[in-house]
Amino acid sequence: MARKGLEGGSYKPLSEDAIAQIHDTSMRVFEDVGFQVNSDKALTFFQDAGAAVDGRIVRLPREAVMELVGRAPSEVTLHGRRPEHHITLGGTRVYAGTGGTALNVIDTASGERRQATLHDLKRITKLVDGLENIHFFLLPTYPNDVPAENIDINRFFAGLDNTAKHVMGGVYTPEGTKQVIRMAEIIAGSADKLCQEPLISMIVCAISPLKIDRIYGDVIVTIAQAGIPIALPAEPLCGATSPVTLAGNLVIQNVDSLTEVCLTQLVNPGTPVLYGSVASSADFRDLKYIAGAIEMGLLNAAGAQLAQFYRLPFYATAGMSDAKTIDAQCGYESALSSLLCALSGANFIHDAAGLLDFALSVSYEKYVVDNEIIGMVMRAVEGIKVDEDTLAFDLIKEVGPGGNFVSAKHTRKYMRTEHYQPTLSDRDHLEEWQAKGKRDTYARARDRVEEILAAPGYRLPDEVRQRIINEIPGIIE
Repeated sequence: MARKGLEGGSYKPLSEDAIAQIHDTSMRVFEDVGFQVNSDKALTFFQDAGAAVDGRIVRLPREAVMELVGRAPSEVTLHGRRPEHHITLGGTRVYAGTGGTALNVIDTASGERRQATLHDLKRITKLVDGLENIHFFLLPTYPNDVPAENIDINRFFAGLDNTAKHVMGGVYTPEGTKQVIRMAEIIAGSADKLCQEPLISMIVCAISPLKIDRIYGDVIVTIAQAGIPIALPAEPLCGATSPVTLAGNLVIQNVDSLTEVCLTQLVNPGTPVLYGSVASSADFRDLKYIAGAIEMGLLNAAGAQLAQFYRLPFYATAGMSDAKTIDAQCGYESALSSLLCALSGANFIHDAAGLLDFALSVSYEKYVVDNEIIGMVMRAVEGIKVDEDTLAFDLIKEVGPGGNFVSAKHTRKYMRTEHYQPTLSDRDHLEEWQAKGKRDTYARARDRVEEILAAPGYRLPDEVRQRIINEIPGIIE
């Protein structure tokens, strides 16, 4: 049984007073420090709204910030191609899925790292479509064999043509963004239908600290004008692009993401947005990005509380590892950050499957391992149901001292739902495990990869596929 959309929120790394202090400090940054806007289109929207503009530095009073944030919906529903794949984000409901823009894959045959291709992206999409605990598909790789001018359309086509789950991805140019939206409109049936039932969403990152990029600012305007859901994460690194303290990092992350939220609501009030965080640490030996740090889990769990404070859906980051292979480090780093984020009530936990090697690479087998981790994490989020039936007093009285509960109808009723049923973990006796070839987690995961990729998968209807290929240039079949 796949668990999703469960209510989290039991883990709270921030007190109410701490949230109030982070909010107040963030508002002081908006008023006294400001943020840099390098997009002329974006800058015009801030100027027209009466913001204080000095060159490219924009300052907003806290009242204006909160008024703009209040325009954004507190819930956003992202649609899949089938009803069971729709996800409604907001509050403390939890979903987890893929993420990243990895340049490399760990080759399933050689075990060596190589550049990712478009064929890899299609295969990964099909694999994730068959993994029951991965709730959405965020385009996870950059196909190095595709011309840069055709990247956006081919990444999204690979996703939409190989999974029925919701597809999200980053975009790189305003023109590519328009092509992707046009393709999604063809699949949905019309522009209005796409807005009503968005089967795609997009990501545009702020540039920490306190900066809207020229191209990304233009892209935000394009997406908001179309009414497409947009995730707006910031990626401040402790000690590099934010203060080294976690509290200071949260201030930068908060201002950066809220800045982009404000822009979307100036462009098109009511644009569905996800407040977001990819906050983490820098390695103080060489200042590189760290993906598996426990502090990433803490920061993103705290980010969930801030999103709940602002009544915005939350795009969180967890589940990555800095390990180079599927080993113990890979497992504990991925599991811990995912668990912290899920228990905090993070809505849309991206990067929770497939990524390792500082998010530079993906592993087919790690998707299967993370599918198991997410299943266990979601069982923890579900918690313990306590009512008259689960307390089972009448059954305890019936069985009495020295009895057993194995054959009870109550046991049969709850055994498959009360307890997580693993699809990858080994629970055989030693002798059985030995008889089956002593296969470890990696080997069992590889078997599952081969099984899913060999089976028929989801495809767009032939007539829709052909129309996309005919009408949108640059598609590579």
